[in-house]
Amino acid sequence: MSITPKREKFAQAVASGKNHGEAYRMAFDAGNMKAETIRKRASELASHGDVRGRIEELRAPIAEKAQITLESHLADLKSLRNMAAKAEQMSAAIAAEVARGKAVGLYIDRKEHTGPGGGPIQSVSLTPGEFARIAAEVAGKV
Repeated sequence: MSITPKREKFAQAVASGKNHGEAYRMAFDAGNMKAETIRKRASELASHGDVRGRIEELRAPIAEKAQITLESHLADLKSLRNMAAKAEQMSAAIAAEVARGKAVGLYIDRKEHTGPGGGPIQSVSLTPGEFARIAAEVAGKV
């Protein structure tokens, strides 16, 4: 089933990376419409079966061409590690190996926050009145 020329233009704009609102403005006469109305109509249009299908159809070759899998990523990193090791560039080889480990979840980047002297962070409960008083004090010092 074919779609209307305006819907096709909308689908092509979305598939090319435009957000729904921009795509709607490109395809339809939206000059006198409020931004909220454009967003609503664009969202409805993008979820319409034939338009959604056309967007997916247009995106499929792009996604397939750019697709990277974990397996291919790990193989590339392994190859880079091996080349670096062969060239006796040990820091580069180690960096590639660490990147492989991160890719499979062996390393977790985390930050820990502590209070004064490495102790726990103190929390304070304030009433709305106390909060307003402190905010007023801070605003007066600025």
